[in-house]
Amino acid sequence: MQNSVLVKEIFTSIQGEGPFVGYNQLFIRFSNCNLNCNYCDTDFKTDLKEYTKEELVKIVNETKNIHSVSLTGGEPLTETDFLIEFLPLLRKKIYLETNGTLPQNLNKIINFIDIISMDIKLNSTTKSGDFFIVHEKFIEIAINAKKEIFLKTVFDENITDEEINKTVELANKYNIELILQPKMNGYFLSLTTSKINEIYEKFNNICKKTRLIPQTHKFLNIQ
Repeated sequence: MQNSVLVKEIFTSIQGEGPFVGYNQLFIRFSNCNLNCNYCDTDFKTDLKEYTKEELVKIVNETKNIHSVSLTGGEPLTETDFLIEFLPLLRKKIYLETNGTLPQNLNKIINFIDIISMDIKLNSTTKSGDFFIVHEKFIEIAINAKKEIFLKTVFDENITDEEINKTVELANKYNIELILQPKMNGYFLSLTTSKINEIYEKFNNICKKTRLIPQTHKFLNIQ
């Protein structure tokens, strides 16, 4: 049993990514991650705070006027032992933001999750390796549990045609919406508009459900 967890921050704001852009959420940003992506924009080594299960439950259940609770990070599924104890006590819709590389952990808490925002991690941007096989296992768990899931992938000018084809193959096979997210450098796009359009067209020509949605919260300069 794990009764406490280290958290980077807790705050309310609008969701800035994916098809739920603009919805007000309570964000719980966990401090651990099993990957080390090149574009990660959060320092997870300082300003951490330990919360007990009871303290977090009180914060969540007393927060009003939110669409859902976003479990984000880092990678929330590295804290599965805590989440098993924590999630059943909540009275809010649960939105999981995940890198999609820990299917065995997802399986332990899938019944407590309502919406899954799953990243497709591309080696061209993360420099962390190829995760397509484990991504598919992750998707299958969500689909079999009849959970709402969409895919999101951060791309830059180094994306390869092989990565595009593998990403689209997953999205099409399971008829899942795919959100394309241009890589940002701080509050600015790292690609030109013409390059973004070029890459988007490659996806759109072969993907059943694809949308181009940048990180809108960065354009709005909000958390």
